[in-house]
Amino acid sequence: MDAVTDAEPTTAARCVAIIPARGGSKGVPRKNLQRVGGVALVARAIRAARASAGIDLIVVSTDDDEIAAVGDAAGALVIRRPAEISGDEASSESAILHALDELERRGENIDVVAFLQATSPFIPSDALADAVRMVRAGEADSVFSAHETYGFLWRRSDGAGDDGVGEGSGAAEAINHDAAHRPRRQDRAPHHLETGAFYVFGAEGFRARRHRFFGRIRIAEVPEWTAIEIDDEHQLRVARALAAVHDLPEPIVVKAVVTDFDGVHTDDTAIIDTDGRERVRVSREDGMGVSLLRKAGLPMLILSTEVNPIVRARAEKLRVPVLHGIDDKESALRGWAEEIGVALDDIAYLGNDVNDLPAMRIVGWPVAVADAHPLVLDEARVVLSRTGGKGAVRELIERVLSS
Repeated sequence: MDAVTDAEPTTAARCVAIIPARGGSKGVPRKNLQRVGGVALVARAIRAARASAGIDLIVVSTDDDEIAAVGDAAGALVIRRPAEISGDEASSESAILHALDELERRGENIDVVAFLQATSPFIPSDALADAVRMVRAGEADSVFSAHETYGFLWRRSDGAGDDGVGEGSGAAEAINHDAAHRPRRQDRAPHHLETGAFYVFGAEGFRARRHRFFGRIRIAEVPEWTAIEIDDEHQLRVARALAAVHDLPEPIVVKAVVTDFDGVHTDDTAIIDTDGRERVRVSREDGMGVSLLRKAGLPMLILSTEVNPIVRARAEKLRVPVLHGIDDKESALRGWAEEIGVALDDIAYLGNDVNDLPAMRIVGWPVAVADAHPLVLDEARVVLSRTGGKGAVRELIERVLSS
């Protein structure tokens, strides 16, 4: 089988975005598939490239079947990377050169390369487009993303530094400033810190130098908040928190809706009478929302671990199918999706607690109620403004129908 899948070659000179994404990772297991804002990191990089003017082709270079499947589903061309350049010591440059060789073998004429790192979840598409423009217009040979900083940088040295600050092993040495002179911010020229999000360069120059920096090098300035790179679990948590603030609301375009019951249709509390019978509170506006979804012809399922007959009674009242007493929600959801002929990527799953995570991780639209468990909020693509039992189901349905 050809190493490159999908896409037809063309003889016109094109700009290719190449996203190297290995399956292995030490700091964060399966890092390139971790979700930020409910979307896998490799898919976020593909989206950034697709939203960037001037990029004609998007390639994911990987040694991993699951990453390849995610890349293909997100609209990228997949190039299978051989094992010898897929280990921990392999450079990104080796993956890019291999991808260019594969594209050339297929007859592609690549003149500009945009190298994107999936571990940077907030790649600004406008800055990337400007970098492509600079290289294509001949204004630069290599352009990289960086943010402005006025920080005073220091390093530990083996002895007293040139500024005379400290003595002995580990003494502090000023790097980008004179330690004896502390000008005000407005009196200092800024420096720029490389973010690692993207590098754009001419393909011919890159082949000759085999490195991302060469010739006339320019900076594509990006906002400082976008500079986070994910190399450990802490940075992943920070990125997820940033996504909740900065990711723009998207239309929820799906073909089916699945919800948990407790904590979604209810407020996750119960009243127990003296005979041990449970009562729960539900929202009438959620009921109206379900009615609107049913009239629109979109399939819906209530999927619950609860064995309480209240779950089935409510589902019958809403006239939607229900699977309850289900311990393995992921398998049950896969089976239901196959039965109705809807791809998992086209399903929205609304959950609130950790037992929803296996199901949320396999759908295209993992959605959380406003008062969901923190781990659920971390992995949701959408966090609703309404809480469980108080209109969250209606809110999701209205967003689906408006799309």
